[in-house]
Amino acid sequence: MRKTTLFTLDTPYREPLSICAAEFGASDAPRSIAVVGSTRGNEIQQTFICAQLIERLSAAEERGLLAQDARILVIPSANPFSMNIGERFWPVDHTDINRMFPGYDAGETTQRIAAGLFEAVKDCDFGISLGSYYLPGDFLTHVRVTHANAISDESLQLADAFGFPYVVSRMPSSFDTTTLNYNWQVWNTHAFTVLAKETDTINQRTATYVQNGILRFMNAMGFVQSRSMGGSLAVHIDESDLVDVRSENAGGFFLRNVESGERVVEGQTLAVVADGFDGHVRETLRAPVTGYVFFSHTAPLINQYTIAFKLVPEVA
Repeated sequence: MRKTTLFTLDTPYREPLSICAAEFGASDAPRSIAVVGSTRGNEIQQTFICAQLIERLSAAEERGLLAQDARILVIPSANPFSMNIGERFWPVDHTDINRMFPGYDAGETTQRIAAGLFEAVKDCDFGISLGSYYLPGDFLTHVRVTHANAISDESLQLADAFGFPYVVSRMPSSFDTTTLNYNWQVWNTHAFTVLAKETDTINQRTATYVQNGILRFMNAMGFVQSRSMGGSLAVHIDESDLVDVRSENAGGFFLRNVESGERVVEGQTLAVVADGFDGHVRETLRAPVTGYVFFSHTAPLINQYTIAFKLVPEVA
């Protein structure tokens, strides 16, 4: 394993910002895969997963279990500056690095970071980014594939190799065109986004589960010899098939009865919204379909019209 500096940026009033990577195998190997951890400052779990993955790959390298004709690049964090000061986005202008790809090397700071990162990973055969879910709450660990071009159909089939319970596909919206996942595919990289349950906290059990999935994929693609256990037969769903359950009528205390991953039946009480003054029930949220809880709001308070649950229908 070699620790390499992909690029360095000067920052005002602080030390230069360096984006570092762990590199396994020859730099000019004919096959390559990249794993990118956090692009946002609060993605602690994603950075931790990559750090532990580097440790496991280093052990595999010592045992001679890495392919000789392949290169593996692991980048724990593309935004250590924001992480160090506890900000999700770039603190100067609150821009999101993962909305700046493919980047611009003469642009604003986040554009230059995106450009430097993309230059290092754009030619990889496979790309895995560890993202955070756009809704705060509890959800099932899964892998996502965005339809960017013809390569997406093959990527959807390859995604089964992670062994996660769900492979979620989605059609890109306009803002997806500036994400790492989308631009990887423009460059004919098989791109996957893995979403772990936690973001700003560390859960070692979840981290190990995600690492096992990544190693299963690397094993299936011939990058490493690994016998990671615990894989699932993936269910493929389109994001548009997920059924939203919202707090349509009221906000207040959010008291949920189910967790992500649970099977629920149509009409079952999922949660109640209680009044913040006298505690009476203002709204009861029920399952509109029989299926499985994919996402659950977890904060103690909920606003009106907020998505409280996302369900995977049992019958398409």
